[in-house]
Amino acid sequence: MLNVFTLANGRLFQEEIESLEELTRFKPIWVDLESPTPEERRWVRQHFGLSIPEDAMDEDIEESARFFEEDNGELHIRSDFLIDDEDKPRSVRVAFILNQQNVDLNSHGVLFSIHDEDVPVFRLLRLRARRMPGLISDAKDVLLSLFDTDAEYCADTVEGIYDELDEVSRKVLAGNVSDEMAGEALAAIARHQDMAGRIRRNVMDTRRAVSFMMRTRMLGAEQFEDARQILRDLDSLDSHTGFLFDKINFLMDATVGFININQNKIIKIFSVASVALLPPTLVASIYGMNLQFPELQWLGPVASYPYVVVLMVASAAVPMWYFAKKGWLR
Repeated sequence: MLNVFTLANGRLFQEEIESLEELTRFKPIWVDLESPTPEERRWVRQHFGLSIPEDAMDEDIEESARFFEEDNGELHIRSDFLIDDEDKPRSVRVAFILNQQNVDLNSHGVLFSIHDEDVPVFRLLRLRARRMPGLISDAKDVLLSLFDTDAEYCADTVEGIYDELDEVSRKVLAGNVSDEMAGEALAAIARHQDMAGRIRRNVMDTRRAVSFMMRTRMLGAEQFEDARQILRDLDSLDSHTGFLFDKINFLMDATVGFININQNKIIKIFSVASVALLPPTLVASIYGMNLQFPELQWLGPVASYPYVVVLMVASAAVPMWYFAKKGWLR
C-alpha cells in the first residue's frame, strides 16, 4: 500500500496511490509504504529517483548500521515502534529515508517510511495532523512528530499497565489467594513484564534515533528544542518503567509466596494425619500378631476385638485433640 501526504493550510492530507500517473499529480512531504509491492517500489524509483534498499526492514541488521547519512544527503533511520496488542504485543521495524535534496519535487524535502504492517503511532499522527493545523511544516517535522507520538503511545501503555497491576494487587494482597487466582495473577504479571520490557527497549531505540537527528545538525532551532523535549519525555518514561519492574517483582514474589503457603497447608495436612495415625498403627501392629496378651484374657475372645478398635480410635483422637488445641489444624 502506497500513501502520500501533502501539506495544505498547515494540515496533513492523505492520498492513497494506485498508479504512477496518480503519484505524479502530488508533491508530498511524506510517502508511506506499507508492505510495498515491487510495482510500488518501481513507482517511487521512477518518480522520486529513490531506490529502497532490500534490507530496509531486516530485523538482523547491525545496530551500528541503523542510523547513517548517505553522501547525497539522504538520512537513513531504522527504528522500532510498539504495538500494544493484547493477544500478541510486538515491535515493528520501520525504515525512514529523509530526502532533503529533492527540491524539484518539494522544497521541504520528502520523508519515506517503509514497514510491513500498520503502526498505531502512524494512525495517531495522521489523526492529530488533520485536526491541528500548523503541527507539521516539513518532512523533518513529520519524523519528529512520529517519535513524539511514539513517546506518548508508550506513556499511555505504561498508564494502562499501572491500572491493570493495581487490579492484580488488590486480588493478591487481599489474602486467601487460591491456586487458580495465583495462576491468573502470574499470567497477568508475566504479560505486563513482557510489555514493560518492550516499552523500555522501544524508548531506548527512540532516544537513539532522536539523538542521531540532533547530532546531524539537520534540525532548526525550534525543531532542536522539540527534540530535546522528546528526550526529556523518554527519560521520564525510564523512571516509570523502572518502578513498574519493581512493582512487578514484588507482586511476583507475593504471588509465589501465597502459592507456597497453599502448598504448605497441604503438606501440613499430610504431616498431621501421619502423626495422628502413628498410635493406632502401633496398636494394630501389637495386637495383630495373634499372640496371647494378659490384658485381653479377661475380656474373652468376643470382646477383645472391640476393645482394640476403641483403643485405636482413642489413640488417634488424643493427638488430634492436642493439635486442635495448639491451633495446628486451622
